[in-house]
Amino acid sequence: MPGPGAAGQPYCQSVPGVVLRLDADGRETAYTAWMTEYFGHNLRTRIEDALRIDPESKPRVYAQILEAAEIASVNYWLELVFSAGIATLGLVLDSPAVVIGAMLISPLMGPILATGLALAAGDLYLGIRSVASVTASMAGAIGFSAVIVWLLPFHAPTTEILSRTQPNLLDLGVAIFSGLAGSVVLCRGGGGGGVTALPGVAIAVALMPPLCTVGFGVGSGFVWPIISGSGLLFLTNLAAIVASAFLVFLLVRMDAPDVREEIDRSIRERSAHDRLFLLLDRTILARSLADIGKLRWRVLMLTVILAVLFVPLSRALMQVRNETVARGAIREAVRQIASQESVVSEMIDLTPERIRIRLILTDAVPAEKIEAARRLILKRTGKDVDLFVRKVAGEDELALLRERLKPAPPTPLEDLEGVRRELVARLEQPLREAWPGGSAALLGYELGFSPADVVVRVRYQAPDAFDEAASSMLRNILQGSLHVDRLRLEMAWVQPEAPPPPVKASRAPRKARKR
Repeated sequence: MPGPGAAGQPYCQSVPGVVLRLDADGRETAYTAWMTEYFGHNLRTRIEDALRIDPESKPRVYAQILEAAEIASVNYWLELVFSAGIATLGLVLDSPAVVIGAMLISPLMGPILATGLALAAGDLYLGIRSVASVTASMAGAIGFSAVIVWLLPFHAPTTEILSRTQPNLLDLGVAIFSGLAGSVVLCRGGGGGGVTALPGVAIAVALMPPLCTVGFGVGSGFVWPIISGSGLLFLTNLAAIVASAFLVFLLVRMDAPDVREEIDRSIRERSAHDRLFLLLDRTILARSLADIGKLRWRVLMLTVILAVLFVPLSRALMQVRNETVARGAIREAVRQIASQESVVSEMIDLTPERIRIRLILTDAVPAEKIEAARRLILKRTGKDVDLFVRKVAGEDELALLRERLKPAPPTPLEDLEGVRRELVARLEQPLREAWPGGSAALLGYELGFSPADVVVRVRYQAPDAFDEAASSMLRNILQGSLHVDRLRLEMAWVQPEAPPPPVKASRAPRKARKR
């Protein structure tokens, strides 16, 4: 390996793309820089050879990624709309097979990998195009999914939806490995299918379902827990894929000068009328952003983004860990107290500060065993434990308890009429007593139920609509008379019809007087 010259003698050593000079005063600093550049170049070349990446194919791959970031492509938007529609309906139907089908169609991997390449090559033009494409794709997918959900007659979260609202560090790991795999496959030629022909990676990282889950939360009335959880999952996938793609493209020397020269020449030929390209080419904008675009700042930016995402993801992973440890400790403690056959009912309530366990057994348990089980759970979890154990006295009480634990049978249809009459009677009297009267006429009312509250709809006619204070007072009166915790009052105001204008009587023509 060539090295520096003797002390006091000038020395010159060339490495590909770099020429360094060393003299007696600056030998140590120059040598360090030369060693870093020399071994960095050799390492990247060896990685490129180990992955069997053809240097001559790099401009073609670069151009392919640049084309995938085209925001005005009709085919791209058709694929995005089809994927969003399939994913939304699959989430609502709780069908994993349908959701997987949407993952295979989704074209989002293209512009996301283009963002990673733009960061690795320091290409401002490609970076702006890819970021604009990703942003527009996110807005389009969320908006289209929200419209579909809004048109549906029901908005019940399914298992497929809820499973995408609590991401953790494991999801970040999946996204990183998926981005590495997709970038390597793409650098080796894409397997003949281009940027979007990465089915295994697409299924693993699942870009479209989290976006459509955000759309479900928006279309269901802006349900924030669903929107925030699924949005965090998508941002995690996005940042991890961009970071891993940046690393792969940098290691395989996609930023090589010969590759950039050929790409720049191709872009100039195809983008002669591209306003963005002309803006960056003919103005000082690109040169003014040169310092920001340096490699160390790009690495720092990705590191900060991943660090910010690491905080909530690690917190969610620790919560999953704590719940797993707590449930394992509870199972072991219950086994120490009694056998599985003697357990009639087991209710567990896990909170961040306390664990509550209620057991109903057929056998009597000594207080020492109960206290030992409580200490075991406390030692494993570090949380306060409330452990209540009750013994069923006899076979008759056991049968009665099992009967009580059975779900209540549905109300027979022939009894619904009686229920309706009773509820209407309980509503009608307080409603008419609290009605302000005067010029406000009560036209009708309805009583309904939703999974969250009781709904009362009132139609009235008055010269002016009730203000918020009058509606709130009426709602409080009805809520107290019906003995419900939550009541939603919907007031439908009907304006009185204006009286017809009076008709003026026309005078009959006078008869001419005879002379």
